[in-house]
Amino acid sequence: MKVILNDDVKHLGEMGDEKNVANGYARNYLFPRGLAVPYNAESVAYFEGKKAEIEERKAKKRADSASLKEKLEALEVELTMPAGSNGKLYGAVTNLTLAEFYAKNGLEIERKKIEIPGLTIKQVGKYAVKVHLYEASVAEVKVNVLAQETEEKKPAEKAKKENKNAKAEAPKEEVKEAAEEAKAE
Repeated sequence: MKVILNDDVKHLGEMGDEKNVANGYARNYLFPRGLAVPYNAESVAYFEGKKAEIEERKAKKRADSASLKEKLEALEVELTMPAGSNGKLYGAVTNLTLAEFYAKNGLEIERKKIEIPGLTIKQVGKYAVKVHLYEASVAEVKVNVLAQETEEKKPAEKAKKENKNAKAEAPKEEVKEAAEEAKAE
């Protein structure tokens, strides 16, 4: 069935687009929600009258996408994650992690638009991530994942160092005591 979209529909098209869809999809989903109208002379004439408005809306989306692309590429993404001594992360950096990072920095990006090579990042290092924007516009973002020492390791490492220092000082003290005893005799 041929329809004209009344609104932007994810994975289908934008307002004013003419699409061929399954009859059931049109009758059961698009028409009841007001997302599309049947393709006929009346609806074609209506959308021809709104063509300038639709094109203006698309141009605004393109401009917003271009400015967002500049902001994303200018923003340096540095994530500090808990990692082992070999650089392997305890967990992973996912598109949700990056979406939350951008939200903290005032940029609203859907997590589904963030494409990480291999779906997740599991090692410390530098990575190139793609963020899909409007139409074919894609921002290439550099992500730097740094290792963070876990809180559990720090006390254990301090205890080990203290034990080593205590062991190293113990023989010195014994030698000093023996030397003093030898002088006293």
